[in-house]
Amino acid sequence: MELFLGDIWFILWGLLWGIYFALDGYDFGIGMLLPIIGQGTRKESDVMHQVTGPFWDGNEVWLITAGGVTFAAFPLAYAVLFSSLYTPLLLLLLMLIMRGVAAEFRHQLADSNWRLFWDLTMAGTGFVAALLLGVAFSNLFRGLPLDANHIFQGNILNLLHPYALLGGIMFVLMFVAHGAIYLAGRVNGDLSAKAQLAAKVSWPLFMLTFLLFVVLTFFWVGYFEAYAQSPLLFALPVMCLVCFLASGYMLYCKGNLSHSFRYSGLGIITLALTGVMGMYPNLIPSRLDPQGALNLTNAASSPKTLGIMLVVALIFVPIVILYQWWTHRRLAETLDSEY
Repeated sequence: MELFLGDIWFILWGLLWGIYFALDGYDFGIGMLLPIIGQGTRKESDVMHQVTGPFWDGNEVWLITAGGVTFAAFPLAYAVLFSSLYTPLLLLLLMLIMRGVAAEFRHQLADSNWRLFWDLTMAGTGFVAALLLGVAFSNLFRGLPLDANHIFQGNILNLLHPYALLGGIMFVLMFVAHGAIYLAGRVNGDLSAKAQLAAKVSWPLFMLTFLLFVVLTFFWVGYFEAYAQSPLLFALPVMCLVCFLASGYMLYCKGNLSHSFRYSGLGIITLALTGVMGMYPNLIPSRLDPQGALNLTNAASSPKTLGIMLVVALIFVPIVILYQWWTHRRLAETLDSEY
């Protein structure tokens, strides 16, 4: 029973991170595009803020949920993760705080320089946050330098190896493309055309980094052996690739932005699941000593805790999903970007 509950929460852990990336990812992407396509007129930059205004703080609920699940279901992994990655996670928290400050302060004065400063702040925080998320998860996939006592042996420079930086760049491009598709479908006029152009430029760049990252993950990090033990799991990376290709097909060939955005979101979710399931049963692999890895055996909470959490999740997670679906249906009308 303990292993069964641990398996369920291991899958949910990856799923919750994927949902967060898909939802807050388009917020980050639109923010990063503000200085690039949002400075043509004041109305265009205002509309870009209005697109994410009703949703960005609600989307961050999934970050709290994913972090809370890590704390409650896998407390030892939470402790090691937040101590080992203390500096990047602190920087991520600072970026999220400053993004909220930028969203609120920008509208307090009508001065163009004031608005430009906060637009640049929004773009910078989105870029750094996306980069940090990619670097953090790439390090998890490769394994942290943990000794047999689960103590981190290294510093922040040890986390900035080429594979992790590639993952960070992939996340940045992924969020830019995802956000540009969402923006193009939510506005009209010149801003929609510029957002579609941004999506069509960033999508192939993302796909190049994505394919390179997947190849390195499977054959250099060692995910191929993990997946070879359970061949059915290969359905996850295949589904991920199909979703991203379908998103591109809808964008380039059909011009169906809503379908393109949905496929992009599903691709992001399955990408997170592909990475997490490749680590199974490890939550935090160790590249120094196999005994230092955190897994379902030594890091999970008690069966009673996991059981109570599962009951709570089965009740409240669907409510949150339905609420967010309702808010997007009610508040995601097409906005006019023209004077």
